Amino acid sequence: MTNINYRGRTLGSDLIVAALVSFSLCAVPIAAAIAPAQAAGNVTLSETGSTLLYPLFQRWIPDYAGLAPKVSMIAAATGSGKGIDAAISGEARIGASDAYMSDEQVQKNRGILNIPVAIGAQTINYNVPGLNEAGVKLDGPTLAGIYGGKITTWDAPTIAAMNPGLQLPHQTIVPVRRAEPSGDTFVFTQFLDFSTQTWEYRVGFGTAVPWPEVVGGKTATGNEGMVQALAATPYAIGYVGVSFRDAIAKASLGTAPLKNQSGYFLLPTAETISKGASELDPRTPADQRLTLVFAPGEQSYPLVNYEYVVVAARQDDPETAAALRSFLLWAVAPEGGNAAKYLDAVGFIPLPTFIRALSEKQIDLIKAPSQSQ
Repeated sequence: MTNINYRGRTLGSDLIVAALVSFSLCAVPIAAAIAPAQAAGNVTLSETGSTLLYPLFQRWIPDYAGLAPKVSMIAAATGSGKGIDAAISGEARIGASDAYMSDEQVQKNRGILNIPVAIGAQTINYNVPGLNEAGVKLDGPTLAGIYGGKITTWDAPTIAAMNPGLQLPHQTIVPVRRAEPSGDTFVFTQFLDFSTQTWEYRVGFGTAVPWPEVVGGKTATGNEGMVQALAATPYAIGYVGVSFRDAIAKASLGTAPLKNQSGYFLLPTAETISKGASELDPRTPADQRLTLVFAPGEQSYPLVNYEYVVVAARQDDPETAAALRSFLLWAVAPEGGNAAKYLDAVGFIPLPTFIRALSEKQIDLIKAPSQSQ
């Protein structure tokens, strides 16, 4: 198995409840948050990683440039695995990821922080001619069967049982998955792992996993590539980040209501994503590595996750450290990057007050060697 030793879940166990950590930390005003960057010399902050977070960075960067003109930012959509690696190696100042680092990664790379900046979700999309508007219902075990090669046609009994009245075609299902290490794969395979014991023991979850061989299965790079592959392939199914909902709609793909832990079939909305997050976010530990997938609750959408920036606590110089702190404090602030005008556009929801306080506490750890830690 690959990358399966993550905080909050081990094979064959229930979700481990992390200790509730409470900080009395007030939100930093926006003016105060950006002041250090304004005072610093010219600084470039490079970001790479999550294709799910990339649309949000595209909205953040132009507006933040108006607040901190001496700070230049560049962003690239390379996948969460690349984002984590780039933050660890120093190739980029910010690694964007839908996945938190595994215990093994953390042990080998002390001083690398996993900081939530928003809460996102994932959709299960399909291309079945004539049924893309119908909302074909699915659950974790059925998706595990499809991606494990055990459920091969759209009219399979398990799918038909969840969709009475739909005329499902006797056509081969084409599962599409990510080609590169991906936070979307991390979230999707967590859902399969947590809901399906056979997947848990045979495959596990991670940014990359030993996928079972499925005849006719396809791979695609990035969320954009997933949407393109699904649109070009009749009877295909795949997983896509919610920030690509406009592309999904433009491609006229179907979105599957998913069965949650309480047995209800739900689509991702601001309400169902918020409910899924709220059931688990009080358990978030100080290092903020916790899964929100398959949360309990009747109205909890099951594919919810923190959107992380992965950064080194130790930066090269005080100016870079100050610029990075200032940007991230703005990014998590409800009057800044967590404002509705940014998050609504990509289908994310803002951090709850408690989680924002934890993120701010971690952001404060970002220093240069000459500064006290």
